[in-house]
Amino acid sequence: MNICVFGSSSEQIDEKGYNLVFGAGKYGVMGASARGAYSAGGHTIGVTPDFFIDVGVVFDKCSELIVTDTMRERKGIMEDKARELLRILNDNGCAGGMGTFEEFFEVLTLKQLNRHTKPIIIYNVKGYYNSMLAMLDNAVSEKFMTNACNRLYTIADTEEEVFNQLEN
Repeated sequence: MNICVFGSSSEQIDEKGYNLVFGAGKYGVMGASARGAYSAGGHTIGVTPDFFIDVGVVFDKCSELIVTDTMRERKGIMEDKARELLRILNDNGCAGGMGTFEEFFEVLTLKQLNRHTKPIIIYNVKGYYNSMLAMLDNAVSEKFMTNACNRLYTIADTEEEVFNQLEN
């Protein structure tokens, strides 16, 4: 089964029988994801815009590498390739940045619009995303968003919780 993961360096990706679909980066959260899956002998499917190759930021040990023209095309392919669209946003203090936020809110919006029904799991290690979650709660209390939006994702505080939610 393919899962699209942002931010997990977990070797459990392979141990649980998942293939990693990721943004093909070798640095930061994506690189940690790729190195974790690769070191466990896992199958990695990297999807990258061609300009990432030009600037040398692509993980060079992908089992498969798909090259796109744009970031938008890249995200679409990643979402299409993944049977489970799992957004794990933090692992061992390795926080996601602007790209992770953008990808999370896009996939959350698409789920709200019924464009997919795949699970979205926030791995909130050490409470890194507490402020973002509080912002979403504030949007509900200020009536800019319904509480139904906050039920489109789940939160896990441990890696075990992530995989339990995914498998159940």
